[in-house]
Amino acid sequence: MEFRDNQSVYLQIVDVICERILQGKWQPGEKLVSIRELAIELQVTPNTIQRSYDRLQEMGIIATQRGIGLFVEPDAPEKIASHKKTQFVLHELPVVFRTMDLLGISFRELESIYQQQKKSRRK
Repeated sequence: MEFRDNQSVYLQIVDVICERILQGKWQPGEKLVSIRELAIELQVTPNTIQRSYDRLQEMGIIATQRGIGLFVEPDAPEKIASHKKTQFVLHELPVVFRTMDLLGISFRELESIYQQQKKSRRK
């Protein structure tokens, strides 16, 4: 996995896990892969995965079942979507709007671009 320099690796792994849950690759109620397995897959240390799992537990996305392992919480997709939506509105949209203003891009143009991108993703 290629990691970006502008964010901690463990937070990028949190994002990867959240995306897997939102994409349905990891289902609510499903047991997570072990720390060691995910560390090998993502080519990071087990401590980094542990830190990511700790953060996900703090967020209420995953939970420990004592003696069994870590599991995706039943309401994880909704929690993730709500969190990501809030982050997008607070941090990314202001940059998009500022850039749109600078370049003179209208909402109508943006919608057209969005629809084209949406069609190309379906293919």
